[in-house]
Amino acid sequence: MHSTDRLPLPPNRAVYFASDFHLGMPNPASSRERERRVIRWLDAVKNDAEAIFLVGDVFDFWFEYRQVIPKGFSRLQGKLAELADFGLKIVLFAGNHDMWMADYFTEEMGIPVYRLPRTYEIGSKRFLIGHGDGLGPGDFTYKQLKKLFENRPARWLFRWLHPDIGVWFGNQWSQQRKASEQYKPEEFKGEENEWIFQYCREVEAHQHHDYYIFGHRHLPLDLKVSENSRYINLGEWMNHTTYARFDGQTTQLLTFEG
Repeated sequence: MHSTDRLPLPPNRAVYFASDFHLGMPNPASSRERERRVIRWLDAVKNDAEAIFLVGDVFDFWFEYRQVIPKGFSRLQGKLAELADFGLKIVLFAGNHDMWMADYFTEEMGIPVYRLPRTYEIGSKRFLIGHGDGLGPGDFTYKQLKKLFENRPARWLFRWLHPDIGVWFGNQWSQQRKASEQYKPEEFKGEENEWIFQYCREVEAHQHHDYYIFGHRHLPLDLKVSENSRYINLGEWMNHTTYARFDGQTTQLLTFEG
């Protein structure tokens, strides 16, 4: 069972969800243009947004030392700080690429950071929200790697690397993993092979949610989990620039054209 957070939703307000910006890849120029696009989206939705959920892999690599964070992404950080100071609720989920988030965003901007899926009651609807990595059947190699990466001694040892070395190594590792994929659009594999979807069906059998909101898959999806429950995958921003909007009654998967 997942603990439940409650988020009231006043009339004429909306909640927004996006994930998988992968800022930092594949090169600085492309990443910077994507970062500017994300900021244009944030500016476009802020006027009626009650909350914004950024559901993992915002950065292609992120590691927080005690006194140092990775260079770059200043435009996004500035915009998030501005919106948080304005009173907009922002929630961050760590993904598999930025799982080493710690307390920087919380201490500097008051933005909570979560690693595991969480249940929210937003208005009258129930949501399960998370990045999606390591959920459901399959992907056993990654699940073992995730245990290693999340291991406290491993994180402690990595922190002893000089930031110039640690961040360089993390970026090289990330780029090597993505080099063969070249950010190609993903293809639908059928419901039986969509692991996050299968996870949603397992959860729904024990605890009802109106919506399951996840990222990670890099493929915009809107699938029926049960007669009154849907799984929405947010896609990514290298090819799709997709996001979801909940208006108090329904959740729509949309494309940002700005």
